[in-house]
Amino acid sequence: MGQTLPKPGLRPFLAEDTPVLAAIFAAAIEELTGDDYSEAQQEAWASAADDEEKFGKRLASELTLIATLQNSPVGFASLKGNDHIDMLYVHPSVVGQGVGSMLCDALEKLAGGRGAKALDVDASDNTLEFFTKRGYVAKQRNTVTVNGEWLANTTMQKTLTGGASPGGTS
Repeated sequence: MGQTLPKPGLRPFLAEDTPVLAAIFAAAIEELTGDDYSEAQQEAWASAADDEEKFGKRLASELTLIATLQNSPVGFASLKGNDHIDMLYVHPSVVGQGVGSMLCDALEKLAGGRGAKALDVDASDNTLEFFTKRGYVAKQRNTVTVNGEWLANTTMQKTLTGGASPGGTS
């Protein structure tokens, strides 16, 4: 028991990460969302990574960060524009070890550094508690169609504090 877990690292996305990130995406959906979404919904959602080339282009078009443990990717998160968390996925084997929080912290800092006053996310039902604990507030419920399946999520928003520039105007 007295073993310390290795501290996760953080690095930018590289195109060659795409296959392992697609696998993390699918594993997270398959293993972590079963209480909130049906099998058909999970399959439709996970199919977004079936076309790895398209998935890789999506990751490359956003500011995507990779969380690593002993140099192996274990999670990723992407910032779309300056103020929207598009994706935040952690491999089921590292849930509860601070990987998601580390990724979210980094995106919040980057968004603030890019001038965003608030950050929003369309949170899946299984991540509502995670984002609520981080200070995100539910704004509206959404229903989206993914490959013929309806999936519900909640748009949540967090006001970012301007800690980077004390005395700055806002």
